[in-house]
Amino acid sequence: MNIHTIADHLNSLADNSDTGMTFDCQPISGEVDVLQITILGREELPIFVSVTDDQILCISYLWGADEVKPDCQAVMHESMLEMNIPMPLSSFSKIGDKYVVFGALSINSNFDDIEHELAVLSNNALEVIDDMGDYLL
Repeated sequence: MNIHTIADHLNSLADNSDTGMTFDCQPISGEVDVLQITILGREELPIFVSVTDDQILCISYLWGADEVKPDCQAVMHESMLEMNIPMPLSSFSKIGDKYVVFGALSINSNFDDIEHELAVLSNNALEVIDDMGDYLL
């Protein structure tokens, strides 16, 4: 499994995905190859996928630290921690100054599992942004 086989599969689904989502995949070459996946209607929240020897990692960037109301950061972090377990297949993290939601799959996952993870991660990202809106500028 690599980003190119994932991209080929998702791009070939067109309107026939099990999730009802339409995926547009663009490989990004670099030290670690990354697949940028845009879901039709959710272009502002792409998902970035990388594949290692052990896992498939899916990350969606939510907002920057500079977008958090200064007096709300602690309360927001508490809310994120409380939301972490009941949020299926996704967890929070911070990469540099960006808050993210991410999920990981086994390298042996099948295409249906990957599609499902991407759909859930995208849905969770939208829900988190909605739920955390009061803490953001």
